[in-house]
Amino acid sequence: MSGKTVRIANALVRSEALKFGSFKLKSGVMSPYYIDLTWLLSSPKDFMCIVDAVVDEIREVLSSRRVDKLASIELKGALLLPSIANKLGLPCLVARKMEKGYGVAGRIAGGQVKEGEHILFFDDVVSSGGSKIEGIKPLEGGGAKVEVVLVVVDREQGGKENLAKEGYELRTVTTISKLANALFESHEISREEATKILEYSRKTTG
Repeated sequence: MSGKTVRIANALVRSEALKFGSFKLKSGVMSPYYIDLTWLLSSPKDFMCIVDAVVDEIREVLSSRRVDKLASIELKGALLLPSIANKLGLPCLVARKMEKGYGVAGRIAGGQVKEGEHILFFDDVVSSGGSKIEGIKPLEGGGAKVEVVLVVVDREQGGKENLAKEGYELRTVTTISKLANALFESHEISREEATKILEYSRKTTG
């Protein structure tokens, strides 16, 4: 198991951002685990562990692709984005889920999308990929080019394949299967808990 995955697994467990039990997802499907990166806000060390891992992944993207700005969608990815962007020296934007009808109206916060800009889209996790596509729409509507979507954890529920169909490359820091195996090996979760997660992942992608 890679050291990166072990560090991320430990950070998510220590901060309680990774929870085990029975959780109803936005889609209505029940899941044996839930990832809520807002809990990282109460654990600065673990917050920076995740930020550093994302920064390393984006640097790999920068070695072969042009990226002018970073963007995310409210709420969870947007909480990490400024810290990530600051370490990379890149500007960042946030796409609102709903258009703001007062003050500085529209769906983009933090600046402007300019014609021809290359924007890397970041978020916390990916399931089916639907919310990522929705968050990308206002960026492309402003004339930006989005090629890469980067998430901290791939829930392995078809997101990579669905995004590929729309022309986007999904990059992930880690996957839920890798996290489950790492946590079992470090005795953070039982074999039963690890098996539930792995079987759930296989079931939802099958």
